[in-house]
Amino acid sequence: MPISEDTVGLHPSSAQLRWQQAGVAVFFHFGLNTFAGVEWSDGTLPAASFDPTALDARQWVAAARIAGAQHVVLTAKHHDGFCLWPTATTEYSVASSPWRGGDGDVVRELADACAEAEMGFGVYLSPWDRNATCYPDAAAYDDFYCAQLTELCTGYGDLVEVWFDGAGSAGREYDWARITGIVREHQPGAVIFNMGDPDIRWVGNEDGLASDPVLYVADWTPNDVHTDAVLGFAPCYLPPECDVSLRHGWFWHPFDEPKTVEHLLGIHYRSVGLGANLLLNVPPNRDGLIDRTDLAVLEEYSTELARRFGAPLEARIIRRDAGVWDAEFADQVEIDHLELAEALDAGQRVAAHRVLVDSDVVCEGGTIGVRRMHSFTERAVRRLRIETDGIDPVLRSVRAFRTGVAAAPDMPTVAEYRAPEADIIVM
Repeated sequence: MPISEDTVGLHPSSAQLRWQQAGVAVFFHFGLNTFAGVEWSDGTLPAASFDPTALDARQWVAAARIAGAQHVVLTAKHHDGFCLWPTATTEYSVASSPWRGGDGDVVRELADACAEAEMGFGVYLSPWDRNATCYPDAAAYDDFYCAQLTELCTGYGDLVEVWFDGAGSAGREYDWARITGIVREHQPGAVIFNMGDPDIRWVGNEDGLASDPVLYVADWTPNDVHTDAVLGFAPCYLPPECDVSLRHGWFWHPFDEPKTVEHLLGIHYRSVGLGANLLLNVPPNRDGLIDRTDLAVLEEYSTELARRFGAPLEARIIRRDAGVWDAEFADQVEIDHLELAEALDAGQRVAAHRVLVDSDVVCEGGTIGVRRMHSFTERAVRRLRIETDGIDPVLRSVRAFRTGVAAAPDMPTVAEYRAPEADIIVM
């Protein structure tokens, strides 16, 4: 919704603001699909096929840290219904696999690795379940699903994010008040993604891309990439999350390859750099490890981000008029990137902005939000003038960088991804 007197009265919760300030998280898609070479399966793959003999959750967390993540989200149950923890609700779980002699718990191992590394932890629990025999009975399945969610919300410590995927559920009514109530009761510090009573919303594509303006108040959100389904709400503070996979597919496959560093940088500029959050999927392989090829790309990506943005030049902000600030540096500096940040405690208020040196517009755009990155031809400056349009906006910070590049990377043309089987839908 456009910024107005109505929207600025809607403020972020402390959990929402913490999540926005973190900026980046890592997704781990892992399960039976990894071993079968598919993206979606129908709940009939044998549990015995799950056997990641070298699984190392600490290595996963280390990879997430390289990617710049503040927390991770694990697909504890994808659409096939296979559970990565020994749930009491179904035999279709790791307890029926040979991994760890049937005594393994991927959720536990990752939760413990996150706690050890002081990394936040979150879970994905697909509402759609293609294995559960009770799924056609809405009331019975709500009981089944709520029992699974309660196990995850009470057995693995604090959660940062709970991810409810809308795929496969178009037209299905779940008891969302009950479902989201479980999260609110047991994990009050977690943000809920997209469904029920959400705190954050899907950006609407799986390319990891936001677009200007990035608005934090919404009254609807897309539900499913494969349909035109949308979910409507009363207007609320609902910032967007951009999800994208490091590879073309969401699960690891031997025929797939990671995106280039240039592609990842392009995603970063068009998600985090526009004031949205980025959820980057890094899928473990069949050994239960992050692939060495993927790690190499993440290392290179991390190194380049640090080279560009690791030494910010902080400006002193002086308010000159309503919506107008000077940003002053201690000395004359040569810069080609600028990061602006808006104070969001009182809601999102900047609808448009311009950055000037004397009367020359250096860069301009729509929203600022939690962070807004601009790139431009290098120039020497001591003072910048920042003009904003909106309702009583407050600028929080201005930081500059000298990166040696004058523009965001071009986004490559991505070849259409083909699933291993014609009847498998890529998700």
